[in-house]
Amino acid sequence: MTTKLFGEPVRRREDARLVTGQGRYLDDHGRDALAAAFVRSPHAHARILDIDVSDAVDVDGLVAIYTWEDLPGALAEPLPLLIPHPALTHGRTAYPLAREVVRHVGEPVVMVVARDRYLAEDACALIRVDYEILKPVVGVEEAAQGVHLVHEDVPGNVGANLVQEVPSPAGLSAREAIEAAPHTLAFRLDIERSASTPLEGRGVYARWDADDESLRVYSSTQTSTSVRMAIAAKLGLPLPKVEVIAPDVGGGFGVKIVHPWPEEILVPWAARLLGREVKWTEDRREHFVSSAHERGQVQYVRVGFDDDGRLLGLDVTILHDHGAYTPYGIIVPIITSTQLLGPYKVGAYRVEFSSIYTNTVQVTPYRGAGRPQGVFCMERTIDRIAAFLGRDRTEVRALNFIQPGEFPYDQGLTFQDGRPLIYDSGDYPESLRMLKELIGWDAFPEARARAAAEGRRIGIGIGCYVEGTGVGPYEGGHVQITSDGRVHVSTGLTSQGQGHETVFAQIAATELGVPIEKVSVVTGDTRRFGYAVGTFASRAAVMSGSAIALACRKVREKALRIAADALEADPRDLEITDGLVHVVGTPSASIPLATVAVLSNPLRYAFDEETQRATQFAGSSSPDRPPVSEGDEPGLEGRDYYSPVRSTFASGMHAAVVETDPETAEITILRYAVVHDCGRLINPMIVEGQIHGGVAQGVGGALYEKMVYDEHGQLLNASFMDFLMPYATEVPRIETAHLETPSPLNPLGIKGAGEAGVIPVSAVIAAAVEDAEGIVVDRMPISPSDLHALRQARDAGITPGAP
Repeated sequence: MTTKLFGEPVRRREDARLVTGQGRYLDDHGRDALAAAFVRSPHAHARILDIDVSDAVDVDGLVAIYTWEDLPGALAEPLPLLIPHPALTHGRTAYPLAREVVRHVGEPVVMVVARDRYLAEDACALIRVDYEILKPVVGVEEAAQGVHLVHEDVPGNVGANLVQEVPSPAGLSAREAIEAAPHTLAFRLDIERSASTPLEGRGVYARWDADDESLRVYSSTQTSTSVRMAIAAKLGLPLPKVEVIAPDVGGGFGVKIVHPWPEEILVPWAARLLGREVKWTEDRREHFVSSAHERGQVQYVRVGFDDDGRLLGLDVTILHDHGAYTPYGIIVPIITSTQLLGPYKVGAYRVEFSSIYTNTVQVTPYRGAGRPQGVFCMERTIDRIAAFLGRDRTEVRALNFIQPGEFPYDQGLTFQDGRPLIYDSGDYPESLRMLKELIGWDAFPEARARAAAEGRRIGIGIGCYVEGTGVGPYEGGHVQITSDGRVHVSTGLTSQGQGHETVFAQIAATELGVPIEKVSVVTGDTRRFGYAVGTFASRAAVMSGSAIALACRKVREKALRIAADALEADPRDLEITDGLVHVVGTPSASIPLATVAVLSNPLRYAFDEETQRATQFAGSSSPDRPPVSEGDEPGLEGRDYYSPVRSTFASGMHAAVVETDPETAEITILRYAVVHDCGRLINPMIVEGQIHGGVAQGVGGALYEKMVYDEHGQLLNASFMDFLMPYATEVPRIETAHLETPSPLNPLGIKGAGEAGVIPVSAVIAAAVEDAEGIVVDRMPISPSDLHALRQARDAGITPGAP
């Protein structure tokens, strides 16, 4: 094949449509649909005594009002717990509409359907709900004391407790290795809550076809096939009678992976019940108080090491705040506890986490999904060891790296996919060398001295990470070449801006030897592909990309076999270039793929007039046998699935130079550098964009974004007026370099890249601020007020971070 597009910086094909306003997002559909709105709890913890709708029933344009008591059958049961785990002994999920008790501000209590959203909101305002206020539990450490309970039947508010331990090569436990170590340190770290806050909130639109009793649902989701199955199960419909389509989605970052959200089954149910189109789109306050958050953890660390800084034992205890419910299980703390190890050999390792209920919004994965917390823990630990020994921070890291010759490297733990945590490939020493050169690490002391002479404070920080990507169990791909020579690719997972339309087309064009302009790609439409897992965990390229490649190879093999018959050649002597199948070295002996597609579907055996014209065009004057082999299905198409033996592991390292203002304590990022290894690059430009976007979100998590709850469980900054996010002016120019260590686990040698940019940013910024100020930074995000407080504590001789 000479049509090679894999690895090329092809411009994103979807952007022309999106930036010119031609995109079709959820709220662009169903303009004439009835509108749903919800009465949501104003209290963090309360018992529902009475719901009075009498004042609302006279609202002009009101269609229906529903409470939990109106929900039939399976719809009245709690929402599914999506990923059960043996350690999740007290998993709890919410009801679609609250039954008896509400457990966080924003929990839906009543659903209203009206002619438009304005009228629905008017009716909501007239519905009176009487509550008995209960004591809210806010703050993970308070909740862990168990004095007051979020769920009456969950002792101590502990939903899950999990311990994993790996002994040292000498057989010592982590605690034994730490006790025997020449040096030990113990400290506490904190990561605050944040949230995905995509540009487009959640939304769902449904229409019922009474003639054939089928339901079509559009949802701004990251997993259309799973939403489809949930709707069919909850509404008692045959699966083939339900279609779910993810239209253009204005960002997800994890919050849209939950399936189903209450609205995703309530809106279709109402549409079927009323025989009308019904739609709900989330407003911004609803997103803050009723979707999902992430990141909040408290970590207690003990580490033992030798005189050189070599890790001998590490013991980490984590309190994870999972909010009021656990619809997505305990994936986040599992990832934190396992990905914490990063690129290092830590000697003996013990990690224990408790996942705790609080009367706050539930916690589900947000871009990075537990990794930023783990990397913050590990990288802060390495920095403390270096400071204790007075050694260069990069030297301590290099001393503890897994070496290139040690792959595959088994960390001895169980990862989020339930399979062994085995790193497949990498070259961490080379990544560090590249990063030091990119950021100018060795020359930084001179730069610091020049800045100090000008009265300026600057510091440099570094952070390393390993990211599990491409988790199973599977994804599929379907590829069809039609009689016009076009290639139609479909896969079940959804897109939220990652560039799937481009990269999947690049894979197909390369595998089939066709111009990319001939390739179309559809994702997230159950009419085109009915089985998928979803878009999360940096898995789309690895999973669907591999499945599409395998499907293309099936199609290519069949195309060459059919073309070989027509050209009277050996399939091994053929190749495909620019959509033409030709004999190697003899371009004139060729046949278009479009003609091969015709030959693959003989409408009246081999002597069909159209087939005869096609074969004569190909050079065969008298076909005497069918152009497809016995047992072949008609058509030039193929379907395949890719299921990995285990996850792939991407890696990378970031470094930053920051300046802290002596007077205002403002923190400015002067430089930011990234070295990233995601295996073979499909499209370097799209990977760059993923890294840039991730770093921007990481800057938000490091310096700005923080969900602030008061003691009553009220979220005090539930708007973009108060929840700070970085503008373009706060995100520095990002310098990048790429290292490619191909994965041996999939046919393309690729690893995921979607979350890489965000993972180490908090650790990097903390290290740089610490370096600039000569203080200990043990919690993130860090604001100017926080830095000012740290300066005051330092001047008062107070040491933060005590365990």
